[in-house]
Amino acid sequence: MTGDDRGDEADPELPDAVDHVRLADLAARPGAAALGGSPRVVRLALEAGESVPSHDHPGTTVVVYVVDGVVDLRLDGESHEVAAGELLRFPGERAVAPLAVEDAVALVFLVDDR
Repeated sequence: MTGDDRGDEADPELPDAVDHVRLADLAARPGAAALGGSPRVVRLALEAGESVPSHDHPGTTVVVYVVDGVVDLRLDGESHEVAAGELLRFPGERAVAPLAVEDAVALVFLVDDR
C-alpha cells in the first residue's frame, strides 16, 4: 500500500480523537501521565540517585524510552542500564524498580495485553 492508496474506510481499532501533548508542560510533575487510555504514556523524571520502589504493571507490555540521561531499570532484581536514545520492552508482570544513574527523563508506554 502506497501513501496514495489509503482506502476510504477508517480503522475501527484507532480512536477518533487526536491527542497532542507537550512533554515540557509535564515537567513540574515527575510521574505525570501524558496520555490516558491505551497505550497509557507516562513521563518519568528522576534526579541522579532517585528511584521508584519496585512495582509491576500486570496485564500490560511496558516500553521505556529514555529521552535524556541514564536509568538503571531493575527487572526482578536484574540490572538493565538504558541510556538516552535507547528503549527497553518487558512484560508488565515483571517487578520493575527504576533508578536514575544520572538526571533522567523517560517515557513509559503501558500497552494493554489483549
